[in-house]
Amino acid sequence: MTSPRKTLRALIEARRGVLLPGAFNALSARVVEDLGFEALYITGAGVTNMSLGLPDQGFMGLSDIAEHTARIRDAVQLPLLVDADTGFGNALNVRHAVRVLERAGADCIQLEDQVAPKRCGHFNGKEVISTEEAVGKIKAAVDARLDPEMLIMARTDACATQGFEAAVERAQRFAEAGADLLFVEAVTSAEQIRALPQRLGTPQLINMVIGGKTPIVDAGELAGLGYGLVLYANAALQGALAGMQKALGTLREQGRLAEDPALVAPFAERQRLVGKPGWDELERRYR
Repeated sequence: MTSPRKTLRALIEARRGVLLPGAFNALSARVVEDLGFEALYITGAGVTNMSLGLPDQGFMGLSDIAEHTARIRDAVQLPLLVDADTGFGNALNVRHAVRVLERAGADCIQLEDQVAPKRCGHFNGKEVISTEEAVGKIKAAVDARLDPEMLIMARTDACATQGFEAAVERAQRFAEAGADLLFVEAVTSAEQIRALPQRLGTPQLINMVIGGKTPIVDAGELAGLGYGLVLYANAALQGALAGMQKALGTLREQGRLAEDPALVAPFAERQRLVGKPGWDELERRYR
């Protein structure tokens, strides 16, 4: 059986625009897997929003994302790409973060070049560290991994502060430092989207943020351009929020809420997704 890390490497090298949904906890990861997606992304923004009720501005720590990674690794078999923000410090902190997240079950670890505390890639007010410091952090990540099949994804936010050309140059430097996957965040035009796969030889991820700065482009078109992965980091989160607001708004207005599939998942469906039939079988076996 092929390991998740080998599977993930094959997916990105095929450059066929694989859709990559984000998960913010184990149950959302189960939904991603149940719907037939080929890999999932553990979103730092989603963990911060859903677990802490805070914006994506550097409030998540290494222990938070490691705990979520371990729980999700137990829940699904899919390859896991894990958002490690800035690596939670300098190059030495990056080395530690990679070891912790690899033990927790990550198959790919994403690191970015923002000044800490970081911000969501589609917020204003971002700053980036020097190219030299960022390259050193990527080298530390590459050296830290124990399994050579574990992937390192390098993200740059330089497009917003230094321009598109500077972001491309940084991404190339990250590839030369050993990054397996590149992520140029928050490009703002169709021309930039088309240019990236032509300018950079290393496989790339592109982030489709609903309501963000990057134009939304169909995954098929992005595959034709040569992108490996098409990230929808918080589609599940935004869908869950809309669903909660709709169901609870109905409850508030009407004073009752029946098992209406237009508003809530059926009771039986919830038990299926959390694996209750399997636990019932184990209970019978050990009784």
